[in-house]
Amino acid sequence: MNFSEFLHEELIIPKMKANSQEEVFKRLYELLLENGYVKESFLEGIKKREQSFPTGLLLNKYNVALPHTDVEHVLKSAVAVATLSKPIAFKNMANPQQDVNVNIVFMIALNESGGQVKMLQQIVQLIQNDSLLEELMRAESGKEIIKVIKSVSHEN
Repeated sequence: MNFSEFLHEELIIPKMKANSQEEVFKRLYELLLENGYVKESFLEGIKKREQSFPTGLLLNKYNVALPHTDVEHVLKSAVAVATLSKPIAFKNMANPQQDVNVNIVFMIALNESGGQVKMLQQIVQLIQNDSLLEELMRAESGKEIIKVIKSVSHEN
């Protein structure tokens, strides 16, 4: 399982303008739903899981969120991505009482149990690279975002 195989241009929104976590979730969910990757129950699953298990990660310059939910809400595995035009507050994965201003969201939709841990490990490895995050934030298109991620994920 290679993370970059789950990226599709139609599931990526560069420089998304949003005012809330809810708005980010809804926009990415709509892309996943319209393209046949998830069931209608996916959005509710993401919201519920995020309340119990926050996914904001405090990094160096750019912070990341990795929202995901259970396999029963997913038809085909994929990862929807948004780089945000301005940071949105997410609860910190390590300390749920703390907010993290997130710049990049990777919404993970996997249809096989057990795959999430491997997928999360690959993403966490990628997002520790500050220059990669910088390039993602500068990217103007989904194609460009996929190219940036593939250039790094082949090094691993």
